[in-house]
Amino acid sequence: MTDEPTPERAAPPAAKPTRRLDARSLRGLAHPLRMSIFELLRLDGPATATLLAERLGENTGTISWHLRHLAEHGFIEEETGRGTKRERWWRTVNVTNVLNTADFRDDPDARGAVSVFTHELLRQHFDRVTHYLGEEWEDEWRNAGTISDWRDLRMTPDQLRALNEELAAVIARHLPSPGAEPAPDAEPAPDALPVVVQLQSFPRREHGSP
Repeated sequence: MTDEPTPERAAPPAAKPTRRLDARSLRGLAHPLRMSIFELLRLDGPATATLLAERLGENTGTISWHLRHLAEHGFIEEETGRGTKRERWWRTVNVTNVLNTADFRDDPDARGAVSVFTHELLRQHFDRVTHYLGEEWEDEWRNAGTISDWRDLRMTPDQLRALNEELAAVIARHLPSPGAEPAPDAEPAPDALPVVVQLQSFPRREHGSP
């Protein structure tokens, strides 16, 4: 990942400091436009309210208000030493946000925020795939990507948890080592592009034949 909060996800090993979201911070993020702003800052790096407004089709004043709201709840911060008083640059805070929906099971006031967050997160995941499918890509890249699912699994909760941990470990092997000095040959290849890995794994209730 990413700094993207994910329901029920385990914190990645020793990559970044982690913050477990509470009801207040969750409500600070659980808004469609704020989540879109946060995603753009995560994926494309620092930006100003003007740049984000252009990309999202919103007015600058609205974006600025939501940026301040995200900063108040600790999701983003101003990039000091860059920009001006009138045109500030914003970046995500270097922390992995962890959301466990079980934390809010007995908190009816937080259920609305959990619902907004999870639905918006799934919409973002879906939109990434549809955008990829609608774009023109060379065969080399199109054949390298995949959209797959496996339906013949039957697992206990422990087995499903182990599967997710093994998959996360595979991804972790392809990430830069946190805090390590870059080796001379560790620079991305000239033809390398950013890659998004999305994983959804969940139990399915069986429906018997009528």
